[in-house]
Amino acid sequence: MNLKNETRKEIVIAKIYKGERLDVMLSKELDELSRSLIQSLIKNSFIKVDGKEVKPGYKIKTGEKVLIVIPPAPEIKTVSPTTLDFPILFEDEDIVIVNKPYGLVVHPGAGHEEQSVVSGLLSHTKLSPIGAPLRPGVVHRLDKTTSGVMVLAKTEAAHKKLSRAFTRHLVEKEYIALVQGKTEATRGTIEISIERDRVNRKRMKATSPEKGKPALSHYEVLERFKGYTLVKVTIKTGRTHQIRVHMSYIGHPIAGDVLYNGKKFPGETKLFLHSKRLSLKHPILGKQMEWETPLPTEFEKVVKSLRSPEFPG
Repeated sequence: MNLKNETRKEIVIAKIYKGERLDVMLSKELDELSRSLIQSLIKNSFIKVDGKEVKPGYKIKTGEKVLIVIPPAPEIKTVSPTTLDFPILFEDEDIVIVNKPYGLVVHPGAGHEEQSVVSGLLSHTKLSPIGAPLRPGVVHRLDKTTSGVMVLAKTEAAHKKLSRAFTRHLVEKEYIALVQGKTEATRGTIEISIERDRVNRKRMKATSPEKGKPALSHYEVLERFKGYTLVKVTIKTGRTHQIRVHMSYIGHPIAGDVLYNGKKFPGETKLFLHSKRLSLKHPILGKQMEWETPLPTEFEKVVKSLRSPEFPG
């Protein structure tokens, strides 16, 4: 099947598939397409049953006609350099350490934001070709709604060694988070596996070890306020949304994190999670190095307001 041009295909449901999920049946009939792509096509109305929009789990009936429309594959674009408007904390021939602002993506997705950490750096320096065209130099990521220190690779050798260090959990990552409620313990460990939420694909969720990937977080209370707690979190694994999922799991979602049951802080729309410290062994020089970043101005302002006796709580 040529995915470069729009392709149409019609399937009449055979008796052997009666009662089966639509996405499961199509993954058997269209082995050139992944099940995740099939589900995406169904959700975006490119696949219909008897002319009607259905869900991936729709139970098909004998004789129904399924029309599959596969749109042209999107062009893979290169990242165009943009203005470098965030701080570089350290740079040499192999790596670059930046202080990522809140609201900036690390790299653009296909058809999404043009401004990113990668695009800003490309106006200033080269990055490792690993991960190109959209993710050159990227060895780990911070969410768009997370600020703070992160590292990118400038050479292939540095990229490979940094990737191994992250995989082996040899990189120390420390975050500051403002969470809802007052935690009972002054410190704790959260060891809960994480998987993608099958209902809302934008979310991750806590799950059993059999279903998800292991995730380990340690937290320590820094300061308690009326209705909120400022915590330091160190993560030993780097799962997507790990801190957000774990803190929500123990009943203390991050302030402003509406995706994980958090509530917006009064008068603010931000999510209060900051990558404060990063410690790693330089991939080429072998020297242990460490960088810290202060809380962003808006974050610090909220913390100061919580210290005020006039804060309503």
